[in-house]
Parts: sequence; C-alpha cells; structure tokens
Amino acid sequence: MFTTFVVKAQTCDCSEAFKWVKETFEKNDAGFDYAIQQKGMDMYEKHNAAFSAKMKTITESHECAEVLNEWLKFFRKGHFGVMALATAPGKSADVKEWPVLAVKEKELRNKPTKDVKDFAGIWKVGVYKIGIVKKDKGYKGVVLETTNAAWKPQQLKLEIKEDGSGVYYMGDFSPLKFSKVDWIGKNAIKLAPAIQLQREYPTFPENADIQLYAKAMSTGKPFMEKISGETLLLRIPSFNGMQKKAIDSVLLANEKDIKSTKNLIIDIRNGTGGDDDSYANIIPYLYTNPIRIVGMELLSTPLNNKRMEGYLSMPDLSEKSRMQVNAALTLLNDNLGKFVNLNGDDKVHIQKMDSVLPFPQQVAIIANEANGSTDEQFLMAAKQSKKVKLFGTTTFGVLDISNMNFVKSPDEKFQLGYCLSKSYRIPGMQIDGIGLQPDYFIDSTIPKELWVKYATSVLEDKEFQP
Repeated sequence: MFTTFVVKAQTCDCSEAFKWVKETFEKNDAGFDYAIQQKGMDMYEKHNAAFSAKMKTITESHECAEVLNEWLKFFRKGHFGVMALATAPGKSADVKEWPVLAVKEKELRNKPTKDVKDFAGIWKVGVYKIGIVKKDKGYKGVVLETTNAAWKPQQLKLEIKEDGSGVYYMGDFSPLKFSKVDWIGKNAIKLAPAIQLQREYPTFPENADIQLYAKAMSTGKPFMEKISGETLLLRIPSFNGMQKKAIDSVLLANEKDIKSTKNLIIDIRNGTGGDDDSYANIIPYLYTNPIRIVGMELLSTPLNNKRMEGYLSMPDLSEKSRMQVNAALTLLNDNLGKFVNLNGDDKVHIQKMDSVLPFPQQVAIIANEANGSTDEQFLMAAKQSKKVKLFGTTTFGVLDISNMNFVKSPDEKFQLGYCLSKSYRIPGMQIDGIGLQPDYFIDSTIPKELWVKYATSVLEDKEFQP
C-alpha cells in the first residue's frame, strides 16, 4: 500500500535571509565590486527592489533558497550558492511521516518488462538500489537497498509523471525536480546533470558506443579504456580533491600503455570542478613547453580570513606550513578591505618540466557546457601544449572569480557559498560568463554517445562513421 503522509516544510523568514545573504555577499565576495563596475549601481538597485518584493511572500526554506540563487545570478553564472539546511526525517519534527510503497525486488525480477522504454525494473544510482513500478498513470521508485542510514527500504525515492517530469528525493530528503527523463541508450536514464540511473534488471542489448558512454557518465570514479591500437580513453568524472588518489592510481596502473600509445583522449564532460592538485600528474603526459599560469588576489575581510585560520587547526599541518599560513594571515589582516597577492609582486607562475614525453603524440580533451572552475583551469593549462586539442562545446565559464567559502546564516537555516579570489587575467582574458572555446566544435548532429568516436576519428585521421 502507498501510505498517506504529511511533510511539513521547513519555514523561514525569507526577507531576513535575503538581508543576511545580501550583506554578507556585498562585504565579502571577491567579484561583487567587479560586477557592479560592469553593470552599474542603478541596475543593481532595481534588481534588489524586484527581489525584495518576492522575498516577502515566501515562507518555505527550499523555495527561499531557489529565489536567493536567482538573485545571485546578477553577479555571474556560478561559483555561488544558497542551500537550505534541511534535517533528515527522524531527526526533525518537520517530517511527520515519509511515504512507502510495498515493492519487493523478487516481484520485480519475476515480472520483467519487455519494453525498453518502460521504467519498471531495478535501477542503481549512487548508494541506492531503486525499484520502479507503474503507479497512478506514472511511475514511483522506492529504495530497495542503500548504505545511507537515513533511508529505509520501501521509502519513496522517485516519482515520474505521465508527461515525463517528476521529482527525485536527495539524500537529505529534499526534492530535486526535473522536467523530463533523458534516455541514454536502453539501460540508463538521466534525471538531472548529477542524477543518472543505470538499469540493473532487466537489461537490454546495447551497442558498444552507448555502453561506453553510459559507463562514462554514470561512474563516480576515473577509469582508462583501450579504444583501439592507437588510442586510449581516460575518463575523469571529477577533479574533486578526494578523487586525486583515484586519478593518480589509474595513471600509475596504465603508465606503460600511456607512454607507448600514440593518442590519448581525456573525457571530463559534466565535471564538478574541485582541486587543481587533482590533475597535477596528468600534466607531464601533455607537456611540450612552459605553461603560464596567471595568478590571483584574495579579498581580505575578517570573515574571509577565518578560512585561513581554519588551516591552523588541521592535525597533520607541518611546522613549515604553519609558518606559511601565519605569514599569510598577518599579511591579510594587515590589509583588511583590500585585495592581497600572497605571492608578492608575482602575478604569473611559469611551470617548467625537464622533458617532453614522446608518447602520447596527440591528446584530445573532451569537455562540454557543464565544465567550469577547476575543469577550466585544467583546460587553460592543457591547451598551451602543442599536443593538445579541445573537443566539444563551450565550457560553463566560472573561473575568474573563484576559491569558494561557505558560511551559515545566524539561524543556521541556510548556507551561503561565495568567492574569495579574483584572477589577474581579467579583463584581458575573461572566462566568466564566456567559457573556453573548443578547437573542434561537436555540433548537435553528433550524438553525445559518439563524441569519443568522433575524437578518435580525428586523431587517427579516419573518416567519421556515425
């Protein structure tokens, strides 16, 4: 049975939340003044007046966060964010009961669908195994298994309406709405950029290109695969700092093949940004000549400098690093309200290496409109190599104003993310709002599952056969 339930939304004073976000952002974000210089104070005041009126009618925290994020788009496309800090059911009086549906894995396996476009069946996404059944002219998916202790078997995880729109409930039970379901071949569906379900049962025969694409887009870990005798594929879903060890491990395990194979394709589509150090060990395979890395300056404020103070509490911080952090803190605190270059007068770092590897001879990096931040920093360095060509579409364009900091509102109902640094590239080489252009634009007539095949055809000087 599908039980009735009552979910009481977390309430808030959205006008007060707006006041806090606005004041915090204006005082501390490294890109605030730059945006005002570009757009003008009159336009900003009109923008504020329109949103201030909206805030007065909102009482639910998730809706408030959505509108606050819309307000922040005045400044740039990304590298900001407001999140409602919801509490999972069982730990909050706000959620009285969560809907459940009596779905058993055994029953789903006993009656497999034969229709490849039927969502009914068993699916995997992240740490969840989900059972999807037809219900109320649409579909409902429930948890079959998970390692997330907040979720229990048979609790509602997903709803798909008759028109293809629906909602996916995140790990904290907050709703992620989607307007349609995109099929990736016959055994994978994408609900949102970060939510892709892989069919576990029943599965249908799939061609090799779609199998590889589905694997690449659904994996949370990097991998390497041999495309042909001349070409290797390295898939990197994220440069998150926690992925560095996994990336380095893949590189080490395949070092012999990389150094003896003519072509290398690196697919970073739909990346998450992350940490520059995560791609450090890829650079030697791409390197042909010194790489110029333009530096940045930090906006010094009492709130911003607290992040630097936080480094001092790291248990494994060496004495040398502790001295460096303290020196940086002194410099920042002595220049409150100003932009500070922690490297003195040096605005550009030139990265040099001792040798150029004979292989790979050619490197194709595939990126799309979802790649920003650290992904773009990687592309900026990589494209300076004579070996490298970029394939795909224009990137997202969020790199100039960067290094995010996260703070909680006084009532702890919201978290604001904003930026601490501004690149010395601007205005001469602006990336924010523009993105990086590919050398080989992959237009919409080439399906996404064939991008690797297209790049391979260019590298191997062969005719592209869709």
